[in-house]
Amino acid sequence: MGVWRRHVLPRIVDVATGIESTLRSRENVMPYVRGRVLELGAGSGHNLPLMDPELVERVWALDPEPLGWRLARERIDALEFETEFLEASAEEIPLEDDSVDTVLTTYALCTIPEPLAALSEMRRVLRPEGEFVFCEHGLADDESLRKWQHRLQPIWGRLAGGCHLNRPIPQLIESGGFEIQGLRTGFFPGPKPLRYTFWGTARIGDRLPISSRITVRAQSVSEGERK
Repeated sequence: MGVWRRHVLPRIVDVATGIESTLRSRENVMPYVRGRVLELGAGSGHNLPLMDPELVERVWALDPEPLGWRLARERIDALEFETEFLEASAEEIPLEDDSVDTVLTTYALCTIPEPLAALSEMRRVLRPEGEFVFCEHGLADDESLRKWQHRLQPIWGRLAGGCHLNRPIPQLIESGGFEIQGLRTGFFPGPKPLRYTFWGTARIGDRLPISSRITVRAQSVSEGERK
């Protein structure tokens, strides 16, 4: 399992996160990423070229596996802002309190072993006026789809390095001390149990929002598509 997780899975994730549908899904939240940015689960850096260099000053890219960062070298070299890789877990972020303007996660909360501990760390490093920006998949709002997610989870979790199809993302974020300011849900192409996605922004509890909503393009679903 160590060889799979450290040497094989990062390469699979590199390919999966670089396909057009996944890039388009994550691209929906990138306009809200600004200032000094901490990205959790940065992998091989596919989000970096999607960030606006006029808005982003610096990025700390955190991931427990360093292979992804080595795979990202070409993308890193083309950036107009400073980046630094942090080989660490999301539950123990090696940054000072109130040091970042934006915390970003894209398809990462599903895999973090202790998500509430990670959310606590995110609140610690985020400045009071900062924003948590997320694009995450998780437990669907349709009961029949939820049943499939629960059935598939034991197998999927082992194959996908601990990824959870059935985490209730909005409730999890709120339990971690954040107030969600804007939220959209929908699917991007692929098997629906794997692709139910939440795009949104959140602030530390009792703070005013920077952005009040997320506008999702082609990946948004109508009520008819949900059924």
